Amino acid sequence: MNPFREQFFDDIYNVFLNLDEFADLRTIRYDSTIYQDVPVVLEGPVSEERKRLADDHIYGLHLVTAVLHCAQKDLGGKLPKQGTLLEINNQEGGGGFFRKFYVAAAASEMGMLRVELEAVKNCR
Repeated sequence: MNPFREQFFDDIYNVFLNLDEFADLRTIRYDSTIYQDVPVVLEGPVSEERKRLADDHIYGLHLVTAVLHCAQKDLGGKLPKQGTLLEINNQEGGGGFFRKFYVAAAASEMGMLRVELEAVKNCR
């Protein structure tokens, strides 16, 4: 392996997924498996008014989006598939509330996952 790749793989945990800097430990439920204490960087969730089609008469729903960054090996080497359910808890140690998201898109680059998540929230 070349020196750049070696340094990059070291930096995944030493820099980007560093628990003292950017990352938090979360429990993730995906594909009938629980992954506990996964270092993640979670951007969001952000709530915005859902775009409605002309014949859509449902009011009061907002689209909630988030982006999950984690090491692919921490999810058993899996790349989440579009349209599947992924749940993330809101506190360390596996407890707390699990927010349910659907995978809108996912990509893996050199062992790091970038998973775009969506959920619909009733805001009445």
